Amino acid sequence: MSTDFDPFLQPILFSREPRLQRYAQMLSNFREWVLTEVDAQANYTDRYAPPALQSYDRRGEIINRVVTNSQYDAQHQEAYRRGIIGLPYAEGAPHSLSFAMGYLLSQADISLHCPVTLTGAVAYVLGYHAPENLREKFLRDVVRMDEQTRTGGTWATEKHGGSDVGATTTIASRVGDHFTLNGLKWFTSNANSGVAVATARPGGAPSGSAGLGLYLVPSHLDDGQQNRYFIRRLKDKLGTKGLPTGEIELRDTYAIEIAGPPHGFKLMMEALEYSRVHNAVGAAGVARRALSEAFQWCESREAFGTTIIQYPMVQDELLRMAVRFQAGALLAFEAALAFDTALADPEQRTWLRFVTSLAKYLTAEYAITSCRSALELIGGNGYTSDYPIARIYRDAQVLTVWEGPANIQALELLRLLAPKYGGVAIYEQHMRTICNKLANSPELAKRLEARLTGDKQAITTAMRDQQSAERYARKLLHRMSETLAFALLCDWAATRGKEPGIRAALAYFESIEPPSLGSENAGVRDSALEIVRAALSGS
Repeated sequence: MSTDFDPFLQPILFSREPRLQRYAQMLSNFREWVLTEVDAQANYTDRYAPPALQSYDRRGEIINRVVTNSQYDAQHQEAYRRGIIGLPYAEGAPHSLSFAMGYLLSQADISLHCPVTLTGAVAYVLGYHAPENLREKFLRDVVRMDEQTRTGGTWATEKHGGSDVGATTTIASRVGDHFTLNGLKWFTSNANSGVAVATARPGGAPSGSAGLGLYLVPSHLDDGQQNRYFIRRLKDKLGTKGLPTGEIELRDTYAIEIAGPPHGFKLMMEALEYSRVHNAVGAAGVARRALSEAFQWCESREAFGTTIIQYPMVQDELLRMAVRFQAGALLAFEAALAFDTALADPEQRTWLRFVTSLAKYLTAEYAITSCRSALELIGGNGYTSDYPIARIYRDAQVLTVWEGPANIQALELLRLLAPKYGGVAIYEQHMRTICNKLANSPELAKRLEARLTGDKQAITTAMRDQQSAERYARKLLHRMSETLAFALLCDWAATRGKEPGIRAALAYFESIEPPSLGSENAGVRDSALEIVRAALSGS
């Protein structure tokens, strides 16, 4: 039985995180389940059986019942049974295992990957940051692997605030040994979760993020009664139709304080950081699925007397998709591996935040462009629901806005580049380490040095004053994310020491630094299909 879960990523991840090797067969089995049963369920749920809301029972009592189809329910719990959240807590597995499983899951169903991610974020808060009494009471049910997992949610967004979490108007009031919450949470994915973490402002706390606390909100109380909140409606969304996303009105809702002001906002950001890593690996998974769908179609589709994969324009597009998938996947898992590193060594937290902001942004962009390219290559059939790319394209759009859109990631990058965090020096140190490995790859070394010189100039320009920072932050985010992705691809190519890898890195460089028309690297273009096949099946 094969133990390969991804021919491109597996050797890289197993080399950098040897603890993953013991889960090789499990990951391979998980991939098989995802690409067969989960993929079929995702299509069924999207087309025929999305969730519905039953607000009241026949006596007129509020029940907040979100009705999802049985296949979705079963697979949601099956993901937990297979250990996507529980294994790091039950066996001490690295969290990069959860991220690798999320990468696989998103290739079939982001509507499942999203609630799994939220459950993981709640588990992370409980397992690493919550008071001991809360951890002992709630963590076990969130990380259990017996198809009885109590799933999670993160409630931060409000109608008036959007990404400005500091504008939260939900009020927390102390009542004896607990709090009650009153307010409206505008986007609550996995609206039928068993437990959520929510931001709120205690009475008398200051305005802005410094005045926020973080609170644990169970769906049911200890006596079995439903907690006091009302799901007003489920959102009618562009994609992720299988995922119930609601508006939740908190009405004297029972809650337990996890962290009061000024620590509540910071702790919610910890939860969102976990989700952002999942967002990045999920986006990389989408890019791979799009490449796979496009490649299989082009190999079999005939037009004008030959299969279309023989045409240079088609090869160029597949090549661009392949190297962007590879670069994005390396960037996403740089963040995933940094997560485990930072847990062991808090001094590495700045690098985690730095690489996560870059990865969250770029992989989401690549997921969208890859889906669009796949749809165009497949043509009219790709636009229909008979083929999976239409659904995956719609679902992928959430990756650009979930857990903070590009502008929010750009602001995070600016904060980390400020002297307080020393982000410039940390970035240069990581890049210099990679440059030192390229002694035997002068073509790659020259190009990476050129990108780093440009990065320094861009940082100087963007950081010279407040107006420049606000104007150029997103452009700086884009540039630095592509530079780091290129550096990681160079590192991979140099480590392998094989010509196809070097050509893949050169091809990616030409995608971010386009040469003049007609001056493209001929060797790269001649190797286009070899590079594409290597991205999908290894070499």
